[in-house]
Amino acid sequence: MRTPTPTRTTAGLEPVRTRLLRDARADAEALLAAAAADAAAVFEEAEARAAAILAEARRQGGADAAAARRAVRARSRRAARARELAARRECWEELRRQVVRGVGELRAADAYPRLHERLTAHVRQSLGPDARITDVPGGGVVGEVPGRRVDCGLAAFAERALDRVGAEVEELWAP
Repeated sequence: MRTPTPTRTTAGLEPVRTRLLRDARADAEALLAAAAADAAAVFEEAEARAAAILAEARRQGGADAAAARRAVRARSRRAARARELAARRECWEELRRQVVRGVGELRAADAYPRLHERLTAHVRQSLGPDARITDVPGGGVVGEVPGRRVDCGLAAFAERALDRVGAEVEELWAP
């Protein structure tokens, strides 16, 4: 069993106890203030880092979006150009068909026999009297000798004429 502390001893220790409690509270308050300051610094650093990450993400997102826009625009331009070229090719082919069909109709003209004679004479003059001359189904003639051939078919004339004026003809359907 313990012996009770005399009241006088307790009263004499009261200033020490008060001082110890005051010092402990001061230490606790200082620790709490330091912890609060550390927490505030960590929080500020985290907020600054988050803001930097967000700014970088926005910058990168903007750069990615710009790159994606450029890629979409480039694809769109290529697709539009491909459609334009396809339309031009279609116009060119249709013109070629109409011209070949039109010169083929010359066979029904009254002047065709004379044209046929002139084409045959041209082939003989170009290849010589031994040239083998055959009629072309679409009109005109083809002459051949070993190693040489002269095509005076009406369709061939039309296609060569179109090839010579090629780019100029495109102006008919160019914007």
